[in-house]
Amino acid sequence: MFPSNLQPAPAIHVGSRRWFLKTGSAAMASLPLATLQQVQAQTTGSKSKKSVILFWLSGGPSQIDMWDPKPDAPVEIRSPFATITTAVPGIQFTEHLPKQAAIADKLAVLRAVDCSASNHTPITMQAGNPLARRTNDGKDGAGYPSMGSVASKFKGSNDPSMPAFVGLADTWVSDVYGAGHMSGKHDPVKGLELADKFKLPVGINIQRLQNRAALREQINGARKRLEDNQLLDQFDVNTQRAFEMVLSGKVETAFDVAQESDQLRDEYGRTSVGEKTLLARRLVEAGVSFVLVSGAWGYFDHHGDNVRWGGIEKGLKPLLPRVDQVYAALINDLEQRGLLDDTLVMMMGEFGRSPKINTEAGRDHWVPVMSMIMSGGGIQGGLVLGSTDRTGGEIKSGIVRPQDLAATTFRHLEIDLNSHWVNPQGRPIPIVEKGGRPIEGLI
Repeated sequence: MFPSNLQPAPAIHVGSRRWFLKTGSAAMASLPLATLQQVQAQTTGSKSKKSVILFWLSGGPSQIDMWDPKPDAPVEIRSPFATITTAVPGIQFTEHLPKQAAIADKLAVLRAVDCSASNHTPITMQAGNPLARRTNDGKDGAGYPSMGSVASKFKGSNDPSMPAFVGLADTWVSDVYGAGHMSGKHDPVKGLELADKFKLPVGINIQRLQNRAALREQINGARKRLEDNQLLDQFDVNTQRAFEMVLSGKVETAFDVAQESDQLRDEYGRTSVGEKTLLARRLVEAGVSFVLVSGAWGYFDHHGDNVRWGGIEKGLKPLLPRVDQVYAALINDLEQRGLLDDTLVMMMGEFGRSPKINTEAGRDHWVPVMSMIMSGGGIQGGLVLGSTDRTGGEIKSGIVRPQDLAATTFRHLEIDLNSHWVNPQGRPIPIVEKGGRPIEGLI
């Protein structure tokens, strides 16, 4: 279930200084300021409804124990899990991914993702940029933005009442990467904190408040009562847009997963990742362009039974059915709603795991290769792209680099791959670095 901070807010009387601060300005505090500015800019922008949902398997998913099994490898390398066939002849997964196996005709399996520039953070892979790295010197990421922030700047939201980039994660530093030096205005909105900020008090007459003259009078009256002039100056440009986002009811409605049937909620699973995934679908349906979902901090970091998340059998085994369930539920749900072609869904982490099982029954960090899956967005399903050697530890063919993921994502979002942003020094920076190109064979 959702954490307590998603419960309805206490009633606040309209017209009071407290109401203004708790709705308009509190919502503003949860949104990067230019989330509202860029939403305004998008009202005359692209009519594209393309969106992205990125599942972040924080910690590093094991390729051999998930999507690239090596049943003929030596015992110290091959998975303790059995290998199963899928809906597509010739494609095999491990036994704890039966629901994904059943929709393999809707999946593209990428088995040769190069994570050599990555580290134990979301920076490199969420940026889709080998120049964005963890450096441990206070300058992590070198100022480069995440793919979601690029989407925020160059596409904006699909609905002017919604933010463009939302993160659904319990922790931020380890699970969600932001805008870097592109500007904080394109940082992701903290979705698990945002919902409450846009909750209208019980008894508010939305239609009455949508009268613009009355709304302007309401805002001006509230402004006169504000005591902090600096705060007022900060909100001057964006206050009305914040009110419009609140009063439209779209944000509140999008976050209300209770509107879904019990049957559908059960299909997604009443787990943290299940609830977040259902919320992600509601958000893209409502107009958010980029949603990032992380079930928990580091929950795929399966070094061994001596650490928090356990090893392969004790840690990964009980976890796989959850992500198997939510991915299949999401793809089926999007397809039934006619949203799958417009929504690119990806599931990945920061790197893979070592081929050899260690002495603690786990696998260690492994940057040479990672497996991931993609669906929707008009891509061709039933594919395996790339391959690894017999141990699953080195790329053999079909390499996919971080910058290729970025180019693929931006092409789906109909963002010009030759676009640039300008850093604080006035230098134009390309959104796709190091010769990145859309992944061949997907479309």
